[in-house]
Amino acid sequence: MCDSVEIGRMVDQSNLQMLTEWMYGWWGQKEGYSKEAVGCYLSHSFGTDRLPQTFGLFLNGNLIGMYQFTNGDLFVRPDIYPWLANVYIDKNYRSAGYGRILLSSVRKSAEEAGLKELFLFTAHCGLYEKFGWEFVEEIDTYLEPRLQRLYRLGI
Repeated sequence: MCDSVEIGRMVDQSNLQMLTEWMYGWWGQKEGYSKEAVGCYLSHSFGTDRLPQTFGLFLNGNLIGMYQFTNGDLFVRPDIYPWLANVYIDKNYRSAGYGRILLSSVRKSAEEAGLKELFLFTAHCGLYEKFGWEFVEEIDTYLEPRLQRLYRLGI
């Protein structure tokens, strides 16, 4: 049997509980948000004509990963937007090549959304360059870790 992998905006309210669990466990609790607040944020990210937009990675119809395009992701840099944020693969599917599939779809999704560029910040070094992202500078995020890397992707 061949596995079917799809990327798309098929993420909606039916996926809200899973997305909330992922994001609450990853950053919500650490940053002092309630699970309900994280769910509320996510519930307003399913648009198609404006940001934020959420894209899912589906394996045989099951959601296993996600990313978002947002207007803001780094509090200390409100002058930079739009952002690629919340790039996430379910723990059960990591190290199996699904992250590569997810990140390879970003440029096309951004183009279809009418975006001209995207930014992201991350502690990862060497990962996003493989997908066409340009390192801009090290940036003090005032988060943990404080110094992270700022990247730009031209669409």
